[in-house]
Amino acid sequence: MKLKWSKLKQDKVRENKDAVKRPQADPALLIPRSPVVTIMGHVDHGKTTLLDKLRKTQVAAMEAGGITQHIGAFLVSLPSGEKITFLDTPGHAAFSAMRARGAQVTDIIILVVAADDGVMKQTVESIQHAKDAQVPIVLAINKCDKAEADPEKVKKELLAYDVVCEDYGGDIQAVHVSALTGDNMMALAEATIALAEMLELKADPTGPVEGTVIESFTDKGRGPVTTAIIQRGTLRKGSILVAGKSWAKVRLMFDENDKVINEACPSMPVGIIGWRDFPSAGDEILEVESEPRAREVVHWRKYEQEQEKNKEDLELIEEKRKEHQEAHRKAREKYGTLHWKARSFIKYKIKKQQQPLKPKEKAGGDSNVLPIIIKGDVDGSVEAILNIMDTYDASHECELELVHSGVGDISENDVNLAETFHGVIYGFNVNAGNVIQQSAAKKGVKIKLHKIIYRLIEDLQEELSSRLPCIVEEHTIGEASILATFSITEGKKKVPVAGCRVQKGQLEKQKKFKLIRNGHVIWKGSLISLKHHKDDISVIKTGMDCGLSLDEEKIEFKVGDDIVCYEEKEVLAKTSWDPGF
Repeated sequence: MKLKWSKLKQDKVRENKDAVKRPQADPALLIPRSPVVTIMGHVDHGKTTLLDKLRKTQVAAMEAGGITQHIGAFLVSLPSGEKITFLDTPGHAAFSAMRARGAQVTDIIILVVAADDGVMKQTVESIQHAKDAQVPIVLAINKCDKAEADPEKVKKELLAYDVVCEDYGGDIQAVHVSALTGDNMMALAEATIALAEMLELKADPTGPVEGTVIESFTDKGRGPVTTAIIQRGTLRKGSILVAGKSWAKVRLMFDENDKVINEACPSMPVGIIGWRDFPSAGDEILEVESEPRAREVVHWRKYEQEQEKNKEDLELIEEKRKEHQEAHRKAREKYGTLHWKARSFIKYKIKKQQQPLKPKEKAGGDSNVLPIIIKGDVDGSVEAILNIMDTYDASHECELELVHSGVGDISENDVNLAETFHGVIYGFNVNAGNVIQQSAAKKGVKIKLHKIIYRLIEDLQEELSSRLPCIVEEHTIGEASILATFSITEGKKKVPVAGCRVQKGQLEKQKKFKLIRNGHVIWKGSLISLKHHKDDISVIKTGMDCGLSLDEEKIEFKVGDDIVCYEEKEVLAKTSWDPGF
């Protein structure tokens, strides 16, 4: 036999093909840009109404339940000619990731606090986001037209969170506004612009574009659409963009009023059409020179993610292997010195104990899993719902299993998935066509559509509760105490009989009974006979005497025992999961 010498294969290290930001531009090339301002605050403190007054539109009226559940980006032109880009963030507890994203993109944060409500949970959270992103704050104390408004109290409360207003010697401007009546709106805009001038915001309008995805959603006839804010460069039609693991050739750009625009300068919010795939909200947008280059970048990013995943998997496998080896070693120690016959006998015994479940039992064991499919209108909403689901901690009662989540209307595919997994489809701000609803009804799949996030979560809690086994509660109907005991002869048998008087309620022969001695239940079951004098009777009322005998002969009565008549009712259980709002 001839030997062949083979060379060891060397692992190819792939070169980094990722797209990165350009280095900082020369300060001489920078030109002033308009500020990007995020409006933050607690739910229902009037953020959207404030924006409406500035934009003279009605956003809040269009939002379901009057609460904001998306990030909106708007360009507002003031009478003085300045422009401000506003981001409106949701104030509801469920949307903290969205608020954090809003804080990263902006130059200034307007913190809205209601004068009648004071500092609330999301107010504190917004302050935290602002500090984390190192963004200056302008305080807008809203609802000052209300009778119970107390702006000074708000300012004092904010001192605890290191937000010191100018009245108290700090550097944060506080403006008293009323979004409903439009009081002091211009003062707020001027305060913002004054702060922006101090910050000296500048940007480089030349070269490749850089920006951030604020929100992404699918639109009928347009495919995936993203709302983005440009941070550098000027975006034109036909540019090739990369964001996350998707790329786009810009087919169309439009502003917040759906008017088509041809170019977008820094700090302008813009809708972009032409994405091949779905970018996540919060991804960084970079312009690249050509389509092949864009594909290369996306391939590289996917490859990098795969490598990360493989690394994590390897660690997991290693841990599992160690556990396995330990278990095996322990099992071997047990048989260490035994004769082979004794060894096989022990193994046989162990095997006998592990007899498989019958198929019927197997099928019954899975009722405590709730598989769900989540569809939302935009990427951020789906993310918010998934974040709430991550707080689910009642898996011991019923497991919550996420089968699939995505953006867009409910499709035939979702219904098929739900049928396979016996799951429920939850839609947030999306539609399900008639055809889909009929097909779902035919397949027995539940589709639940909601417009408000906490309604969706309540519905999910109800659905989880309905999967839990019922709790059996005992309701007492009557109580009697034993005054005398005697026995009667039936045929050749002696039957013990208790002479009782009903103290409370009534005894009904059909119901269940229990015998209590010194506070301990000795017996539960039903009666053979219940007599009043010599007549058989089915109900004995309070204060009457009766004789009764039980369905078990071995029980001996004693004077002073109590007999309780009760019925069992099944009560629906409630899930113990509390999402925290």
